[in-house]
Amino acid sequence: MARFYIENFGCRATQADGAALERQFLERGMERAEAALDAEIVVLNTCTVTAGADKDARASIRRLQRSNPGCRILVTGCYAQRAPQEIAALPGVTWVVGNSHKHQAAEIATSSFSSPIPSAVASSSSSSFVPLGELSLIQFSTGNDRVFEDRTYENQDRHVIVGDIFAHTELLAAPVFEAANERTRPNLKVQDGCDNRCSFCIIPYVRGQSRSLPQERVVAEVQTLVDAGYHEVVISGINLGRWGRDLVVGRQSLVASELQPFSSSNPSETESNPERPPTNDLRLVDLIRAILERTSLQKLRISSVEPMDWSDELIELAANSERIAKHAHVPMQSGSDAVLRRMHRKYRPWHYREKIEKIRMAMPTAAIGADVMVGFPGETEAEFDETRRMIEDLPFTYLHVFTYSARPGTPAAEQPGQVPAVVARERNRVLREIASRKKEVFMRSLVGTVVEAITLRTGGEVFTEALTDNYLKMKVIGKYGANCWMHVNVEDVNGEMLLGHLGAS
Repeated sequence: MARFYIENFGCRATQADGAALERQFLERGMERAEAALDAEIVVLNTCTVTAGADKDARASIRRLQRSNPGCRILVTGCYAQRAPQEIAALPGVTWVVGNSHKHQAAEIATSSFSSPIPSAVASSSSSSFVPLGELSLIQFSTGNDRVFEDRTYENQDRHVIVGDIFAHTELLAAPVFEAANERTRPNLKVQDGCDNRCSFCIIPYVRGQSRSLPQERVVAEVQTLVDAGYHEVVISGINLGRWGRDLVVGRQSLVASELQPFSSSNPSETESNPERPPTNDLRLVDLIRAILERTSLQKLRISSVEPMDWSDELIELAANSERIAKHAHVPMQSGSDAVLRRMHRKYRPWHYREKIEKIRMAMPTAAIGADVMVGFPGETEAEFDETRRMIEDLPFTYLHVFTYSARPGTPAAEQPGQVPAVVARERNRVLREIASRKKEVFMRSLVGTVVEAITLRTGGEVFTEALTDNYLKMKVIGKYGANCWMHVNVEDVNGEMLLGHLGAS
């Protein structure tokens, strides 16, 4: 039996896609290998949000060539969608499959090696093969589906299969777990794509328009996980707060029990009506209520939600339900109004401040985190200082600080005033130090209190690792089984972790 191995890069959405890819291969009768070294087919599910992400993928391809030269390498994901020619030029790559055809990756890879492009894929193409040189970002947003084959390399086994991502409505959905030995907190992607056009972001061009997993399908997936014994589920998406905006009346009732990759419309619908369907009134808060009302899930965690989507209704629901983890991740990017405008973000600093203050007032002990970018083109010392002061003022408990990375094809990459790398790195360090201090203050404020925590894995005879409801790592004294919620008395702070012992239930 042929064996496969999937290596995922990047965000939770990519990890979730990887889980769906694994499901595809297993359903086609393949066996999962324990390591890439042991696999006949290796799938690299890539990210392209930064230049570093691209570099990591290329390095992994080179390592595979050295360690397992006989394997077939299929590269998919966001990097594959953005720069297929670049990847196809790397030695050892057999297939490059864009996000546009990721839902057919297993079919492509498991077909006869002598004809790697199966007829089902070729027939979905609306044109014949064209040279890779004709592929561009313009085609991603305006062209038809195409299957691209490289006719210029001596190795004719290399195939590039990339289509117009904006013409596709597929949404891969399968639960993914935090880590190989931490199968306690499955993550379910319920939304993909993005309709925003932030000037620095390549994601809309490689993931396409916003599309939602129907409510019935989400509820069914969550209850399946509950029935399998899981006590916490994380819902996520590329732009999670936009869940439901693309669904039309009746569509959310489709395939409630089917666990195959979901397509919200068939090709004939797309061809006959290329316009987006009218939206209804479904919102993220409706999905959350449905999960709470129609499943027996013990704890639901909401991943990143943009500030404009933290409605008063959502904040109130999260605050008042004991079954929703007290955790709000609200991307910020910058505290400077001028920078936010150049980024094409849809809120102003005062809007953001108001949301964070409302969340903290409603949930006094909640984890509140943010994504922050430094070194955006034209960012002056004064603009950076606005961001620094805003971070110091607001009740964050952690930050994800990123240094701007120019992405080819995005407006920001062409903007003047690119910040020198040494300056951007220093700004990154300053914000990370502030974040570290804030996190320590938050952790110490919990000493002497009782927190909810879910056990992750045993750390030996002395303690058990856990994660609190408000997103802090913890050592619980004693040996306990994984995947159990418990009340823990917080006794101390031990480095980056809380230390405590089992309290009264």
